[in-house]
Parts: sequence; C-alpha cells; structure tokens
Amino acid sequence: MMPRNHLLRHRSLAVRLGLGVLAGQLAFGVAPLSAQRKPRENDLKLPIGGTPGRLDAITDVAGVEVGHTTLVSGSGKLVVGQGPVRTGVTVVHPRGKDNADPVFASWFALNGNGEMTGTTWIQESGYLEGPIAITNTHSVGVVRDAIIRWEVSRKNVLQPWWLPVVAETYDGALNDINGFHVKPEHVLSALDGARGGAVAEGVVGGGTGMRCLGFKGGIGTASRLLSATDGGYTVGVLVQCNFGARRNLRIAGVPVGEEITDLASCIANREPLPSGSTLRRCDDAPSGADVTDTDQGSIIVVVATDAPLLPHQLKRLATRVSLGIGRQGGFGDNGSGDIFVAFSTANPKSWSSDSTARLTMLTNDRISPLFAATAQATEAAITNALLAAETTTGANDVRVFAMPVDRMLAAMRKYGRMR
Repeated sequence: MMPRNHLLRHRSLAVRLGLGVLAGQLAFGVAPLSAQRKPRENDLKLPIGGTPGRLDAITDVAGVEVGHTTLVSGSGKLVVGQGPVRTGVTVVHPRGKDNADPVFASWFALNGNGEMTGTTWIQESGYLEGPIAITNTHSVGVVRDAIIRWEVSRKNVLQPWWLPVVAETYDGALNDINGFHVKPEHVLSALDGARGGAVAEGVVGGGTGMRCLGFKGGIGTASRLLSATDGGYTVGVLVQCNFGARRNLRIAGVPVGEEITDLASCIANREPLPSGSTLRRCDDAPSGADVTDTDQGSIIVVVATDAPLLPHQLKRLATRVSLGIGRQGGFGDNGSGDIFVAFSTANPKSWSSDSTARLTMLTNDRISPLFAATAQATEAAITNALLAAETTTGANDVRVFAMPVDRMLAAMRKYGRMR
C-alpha cells in the first residue's frame, strides 16, 4: 500500500494538473458517486439503444468487482525514471476478490498489435482462473507477476502455476512509460481494494494516460439488461479506450468528430518545439484539425454476463464487441491492439477435480439478444469513458482535451437524435 503522504501528493497533483475532482479523490478503488460527477450516457439518455442496468456498469453483473490504482505526479519536461507520471492499473474480479472459483471465458482479437497475457490457456481450457488486469504497455510484466504473488499469498491453489490475464494500451504521449512507475504494491492495492458498486471512469487506473477518438480517453463501463422474454440476463462491459481518430467519432450514429474539429492535442508551454514535433502550441492552435489525429491506438474490452454461456458461445460474444467499436468509429487499424475477453458467472463450481460437472447452457437460438446487448454496452462504455475524462496535461506539457459535453449534445440535436 502506498504511504499516506505519498498518496496525498498524488491527490493534490491530480487536482492541480487539471485531472478533475474525481481522479484527485481516488488514487485507489471505486468511485463514490457525488452530485458533482459528470453526466453519463444513461443520464443524458443518449439513443445508443438497449436498457442500462441500475449502475450502467460491469458491476451490474452480480459478483463482479473493479479496483483501480491511479498514479499522477510531476509536470513539465519528461525525465525518464522521474516523470511526469500519468498511469495506473485497473483490475476486474469476475466473482469478487474473495471467490477464486474460475469462470467460463473466451477471447478475441480484432487487431493484434497489443498484448493480453494468459489467452492461450483461456482458449485451451475454456476457463478464466483469476482476475483480469489492464495497465500500460510497458508494465504488463510487473502486473502479471504481482497477480501471481497475490494469488499465492491467498493460497488460491487451483494448480501449481498461475497464468494471469493482463492487457495493455500505450500511454507514452502523456506518461513516462519507460520509467516503469507501476510497482507491485500498486497492483496489490487495486486487487485488494476492488469492490462492487459504481465504478470510477475516465482518467483513472490503467486509463489515466490514454487518448480516445481524438479526445481524452481512459476507463469506461456500461451494462445492458435483456427483457424477461429474452431471459432477463445482464451484460456488463468495461473498456480501456486509447484508439481511433477524431474524424471518425460517432455517438449513436451522429458524426460528433466532424462537428468538433478544434481542441486538438497541443503543447501547453512557450518553449521552442522539439525538432520534428507534429504538435502545435496550445496558444497557437486554438482551432483547426489535429495533425496528429491518426487511427493508431488500442482498446481493451472486458465483457461479463450472468447468462449461462459455454466458452464457444463466449467467443461469439467477444467478437460482437467489434460491432460496438465500429459503431463508435473504430476500424481495427494496423497500429491498434483491439483485444477482448468475455466471461460468464453462471455455472459456479464447474471447475472441479471430479470426473464430471453438470452444466446449464443457453441455446444458440436464444443468444442473439446478448449479441445486441454486447455491442450496445460497448458503445455506451466508450462513450462513458469520453464523458468522464478530464482535460489532461502530461509529459513534455502535452495536453489532450476532454470531449466538450455541451457541444456533443448540440451535435446530437443538430442531427435530430435528441430533443
């Protein structure tokens, strides 16, 4: 656990650096909702489709817990090993941290320019045996090793070895990624601090230094409930979004990125620009297209459901994440790591040393509503990440702007999608 005085430094810096009250309050854990939190897609009644759960979060699937450790310190010029630091780690426990019972799972890569460890064993066994963690590209190893240490310390012995699932997206534009600031104690804090309830979003956890569809991105979550006729099941999604170009951004079909063409990423100082820099100074470029607006980047998506699906069906669910990303404006470009994992909390205690296990399976003829719910929840979760994020200034004074909610809503009204 981080010492209290160090934690307080992180909190005060988060506020001073424009990361907002939410991130400043939360170096660890899940966000308490407050009257001052930013609106979410369900609050705004955005016409994305489907019926959100009570929390509109992955934690609407009973038993799922989420934990974050957010690391924010320093400002100004990048000094490798010192900062500025804008990073962290996010953890999802499928059945909660106190329940080591594995869940049926599967995974899918829309484009594989990224990493998610442990997927070969998921594919081979059909099980997810522990938590899922998401961090920055160069911290996958330390997070993986810390999860093993955590599992061993809790004597969660399913077998003599552990193959944790850890995924990443790249935050090197805002963060001292080669300074390796994510430490084992940060991972352990996220693992132990995870809980159900409302989930912190935006500039938090592994999403702290991420940019998405030309704006500040990060962590987002959402859920969709099926009707009683379709089984009453829940699908919950959590994303770490760091992908896509502004010009492609769509929300509920509206070309929001085409309507908001200013607020380009920029350098928030008056020093001479580094040779070859593609960014402009913020004072020199208050408007105009972002010359760095490219399709490269990544998104990690975790899908949870309480529907009784077997691994081959969960593979089908994971592929439908691609449709939600496509609805938002992502195309799985060459430079993007778009990797998804899906699990079901149904069929408890099916992982057993007994010779047989009795299972329940939803028939394929009843699975299509889950596909729609997955695509809708994915789009909603990405939208929530954009809505929650705060304008962030990071390494070398690079500034990435938050999506302006009022202008997004104006675009929705212009295209007749909202009153």
